[in-house]
Amino acid sequence: MRAMILAAGRGERMRPLTDTLPKPLLEVGGKALIVWHIENLARNGFTEVIINIAHLGYKIPEYLGDGSKWGIDITYSDEQQSGALESAGGIIKALPLLADEPFLVLNADIFCAYEYDAAFVLGDTLAHLILVPNPPHNEKGDFGIDGDLVLNAADIMYTFSGIGYYHPKLFAHQKLQKSPLAPLLREFVDKGLVSGSLFNKMWHDIGTPQRLQQINETL
Repeated sequence: MRAMILAAGRGERMRPLTDTLPKPLLEVGGKALIVWHIENLARNGFTEVIINIAHLGYKIPEYLGDGSKWGIDITYSDEQQSGALESAGGIIKALPLLADEPFLVLNADIFCAYEYDAAFVLGDTLAHLILVPNPPHNEKGDFGIDGDLVLNAADIMYTFSGIGYYHPKLFAHQKLQKSPLAPLLREFVDKGLVSGSLFNKMWHDIGTPQRLQQINETL
């Protein structure tokens, strides 16, 4: 299974830190956020990783190189000329690099204890979302869950972690354009084609300078 790290965002809420550095290169515990993910992927058997880049994107390959330092191959999906295509658009652009089989996608700007699974099997669904308990900045949550199926509405809602396993068919017939992932996921949730599981261990969305400071103080 291949993995894709979404690393193209502008990081507006993280300014002024992201005025000179792409958000994935901000450090948590003395290590760039994206490096935590790469080490996790390599540790769990992933050997091919795609990273999309846009805002100050050239700095990411300068920093990471070809991945040989971690025993993996890194390929870059370049959105610097078009501008960041958002989550769904970025995945659609990278589909030729992701092969014709299920793949993992994760947001670069999270910090968590989740162990990525290179042997994950989707089964009869087209996506599997990792959900987490709602953090203070997203108290209403995003999705519910019933058994192993994700719901758009439920009595108890959870937050989408930014980690998901997807089949390429999920993105079939989608245009290459700037587009978010959530509306597409909700469409397939209504069709009963999205499964999910709850992750109850450490997870943080590093979305603001305050949250970055808090996690560094905690560590």
